[in-house]
Amino acid sequence: MAKNFYLAIAAFLFVYLLRGFGILSFLPGGVILLLLLITIITGLMWGIVATMRY
Repeated sequence: MAKNFYLAIAAFLFVYLLRGFGILSFLPGGVILLLLLITIITGLMWGIVATMRY
């Protein structure tokens, strides 16, 4: 689960920075928002799974 979270963070930061530099300026803001939501959801899932007691 942590691997998914780190991958989502890396993808979000990569796209966000490249869009900020103007390289990926053709991407709509909805794509950035979608990546941010995926990152938040995977982070919450990772936190829940990490604190579960078996």
